[in-house]
Amino acid sequence: MIRREGSMKALRLVLILGAVAALAGCALLVPMGNVYTGVKLPMAATANSGASTKTGEATCVSVLAVVATGDCSIEAAKKNGGITKVHSVDWEVKNILGIYGTYKTIVSGE
Repeated sequence: MIRREGSMKALRLVLILGAVAALAGCALLVPMGNVYTGVKLPMAATANSGASTKTGEATCVSVLAVVATGDCSIEAAKKNGGITKVHSVDWEVKNILGIYGTYKTIVSGE
């Protein structure tokens, strides 16, 4: 009977620690799902008004949350879109199980 009671306590401890680990990332700057993340977020807007005639994008890639490559800077997105006057900057994130993720900066302007 003592062994069974001890194993129940160990099981409860494992379940509690698992729940804490699952909920530990819920207060991030970017909304992240544990299984899949697919969000578009605003980063910045400027006082430059007018219609945005151009869009530029720059992308970074993460594999297994161990290796990340790419240049997803605002400057790279501006260069890719031929933009000199920025109106807005947005960010798009897609991540599947932390295995593969893409992080895209999108710049609109002239």
